[in-house]
Amino acid sequence: MNTYTTSALNQIEIALNTTIEIIDALEEADLQKRLFVNKRSIGELLEHIAVICKADFLISNGATQEEMNDYYSSISLKSKKDVKEAIVDNYHFLRDNYMNLTETQLHEHSTSYWGTTYTKYEWLIEIVAHVYHHRAQLHTMLVHGYGKELNILLFE
Repeated sequence: MNTYTTSALNQIEIALNTTIEIIDALEEADLQKRLFVNKRSIGELLEHIAVICKADFLISNGATQEEMNDYYSSISLKSKKDVKEAIVDNYHFLRDNYMNLTETQLHEHSTSYWGTTYTKYEWLIEIVAHVYHHRAQLHTMLVHGYGKELNILLFE
């Protein structure tokens, strides 16, 4: 594995570890809270964050829309413990798969079911952005929407 891949995976791990810290600051009842009727609840957002690493990896490897719908519908994370375990498991899945890629494989292109084409390395950068994006959504919901005091260092 090259240093760029190691660094990108480290950034994902930082974002996910701080997400786990945020989860630890929540009560189970907080998972049901929803700022807007037509948007995800805190629990639904956490469930989405928990599967990003594996879901985006599957997409980057050519999973069809039907396969992804099946994957998403198989997920049911109802407690803080479930979410935290899925975050760790899915990160390890991503890390283990990227650790085995050669430099040549990192430069191979793959296309998502909606038509976006990136190299394997670019897909990894997309995963970094995706995780940080939703962690920011979660933080904003909790701090600005619900007035939670989160004394969590989001960046190292």
